[in-house]
Amino acid sequence: MKRKSLITAAALLAAAGALAACSPDQGKSTANPGGNNASSCTNTITKKDLPVVTMWGWYPNTQLIVDNFNKQNNEVQVCWTNVGQGGDEYQKFQTAISAGTGAPDVIMVEMDRIPTFQIQNALVDIRKYGFDAVKANYSEGAWKDVSVGEAVYGVPVDGGPLAMIYRKDVFDKYKITPPKTWDEYEKAAQKVKDAGGPNFGDLGANVPALLMALQIQKGAAPFTYDPAQPKSIGVKLNDQASKDVFDYWGGLAKKGLVGTQDQFTPEYISGVINGKYATYISAAWAPGYLTGAGVGKGKDTGKFAVAPLPQWDPANPVQVNWGGSAFSVTSQAKNPELAAKVAYGLYADDDSLKDGWTNQVIFPLNLKALKSPEFVDAKVGFFNGQQANKEVYVPAADAYKGVTYSPFGQYYFDAMTKQVSAMIEGSATGAQAADRLQEDVAAYAKEQGFTVQ
Repeated sequence: MKRKSLITAAALLAAAGALAACSPDQGKSTANPGGNNASSCTNTITKKDLPVVTMWGWYPNTQLIVDNFNKQNNEVQVCWTNVGQGGDEYQKFQTAISAGTGAPDVIMVEMDRIPTFQIQNALVDIRKYGFDAVKANYSEGAWKDVSVGEAVYGVPVDGGPLAMIYRKDVFDKYKITPPKTWDEYEKAAQKVKDAGGPNFGDLGANVPALLMALQIQKGAAPFTYDPAQPKSIGVKLNDQASKDVFDYWGGLAKKGLVGTQDQFTPEYISGVINGKYATYISAAWAPGYLTGAGVGKGKDTGKFAVAPLPQWDPANPVQVNWGGSAFSVTSQAKNPELAAKVAYGLYADDDSLKDGWTNQVIFPLNLKALKSPEFVDAKVGFFNGQQANKEVYVPAADAYKGVTYSPFGQYYFDAMTKQVSAMIEGSATGAQAADRLQEDVAAYAKEQGFTVQ
């Protein structure tokens, strides 16, 4: 079927948002994926008389969470293999889907990729495998991000509520207080520029998932999709809210108030370290990423703080998310019920969750961690002891309602990158870029066999 082949091609593209999984890959990678073969585990299984569930994942502390699960469980054991991070893993999974063999029982997957694999019948709806027993452990928004329609295709692990990281030294120098609205953000940016200060922020063409979140904050609903009507999809990428956000950020760039450097590059990080940007609009996983990249050390120690994401309408605040990952059960699982038990139990025990958030590997979505006084009241070293969770990230996570992703998310992100680049270069206004994006993605959806609403 043409739709399936094109989705396959999209899934093979590199994962532009792979950093949403929070941290660079630090585990062992192997050229032999292992699939359902439990003889190639990265970890050592000690309870050899128990059934084994195979799993792929790339969290930096996966060895620890697997060992914790296996130690505490007397019903099933996990055989973990690291086949690569983000796009590398997805390519291997796509190969296994096409071949009908070679996939693991459980796979770590970024939430925005779930619909791409679900539409190929590569994931299992886990609602009939103990879902009711764990449903209350996560928020409604977290479950929505791993769902397609009413079906649930993953167990949430980490998320990325958005906030505004800022340099206290720059704000103090120019007598700026953290802006509460995007109008205040632009005024503060103009004030800093007029005084000869640095860029107030950055518009990177390579962070389309961030721009999508900011459009949703304004009221956009890029996609509507219900698997009960698998040949129909709503695509609204040039509504007024989307155009407003494109025009806003394009305007900031045109006025020279923000930079236009691609993010997650050495050049961008060098700019962050050297005080080239007063703010960094990013997710709750950003402090861990920045720390790993060398930000906030040496002369930069103690210069960063975080404030809530500026709002369009402070009387009706909207919290949004960038990134996050889950554990999904694949349709090639030998025993879906046991595989679901693993998906529910991995990264769900107290020791694993604490290791994850204290070492800035994850922003936990499991409510026993998210609501624990130890996590909520933690003083974050990157922010010079600020209680960032209590003041910013936990309230944002609590208010997050979730989003509907599309089954061709990578194509959408690539198309958005192209249009944002045109906007940055001045060959398109924000509104024009949104119109072109709508035309491009709607045409692609039709090529896949969808009726576009």
